[in-house]
Amino acid sequence: MLDGMEAMLRGEAPPPAAATLLGMRLASFATGEARVELDATASHGNPMGTVQGGILAAVADAAMGWAYMTTLGEGESYTTVEMKVNFLRAVRTGRISARARVKNAGRTLGLVECDVVDASDTLVAHAVSTCMILRTSSPDGR
Repeated sequence: MLDGMEAMLRGEAPPPAAATLLGMRLASFATGEARVELDATASHGNPMGTVQGGILAAVADAAMGWAYMTTLGEGESYTTVEMKVNFLRAVRTGRISARARVKNAGRTLGLVECDVVDASDTLVAHAVSTCMILRTSSPDGR
């Protein structure tokens, strides 16, 4: 997984289709961390002219997912069990950056949090996610 993320950063591998559709990109990552960026335009807006909350949630979800992926071992993948987002400030256009970090990576569950900031580095949303590791085979057959 890390090789694929590195290839994406170098422009040698395409991002996932949902990331392309929304215009978001993996900007950086390290063990337990990831940053995703989106240049928000009017096309990301809702009828009030602000970036739709689902777009902010998707950017946070992507950052948290990529951060969690950096903690996985061989033969492991993950799924999101729960996600919560607090929207703190409206955004109309400009660069949005989601900075995720793994708070705890247990044997089965992980806790990841993410700050979403605007172009002036003002906090616009905060998200928390619980992720569950999926293994190709379990030692006890489950």
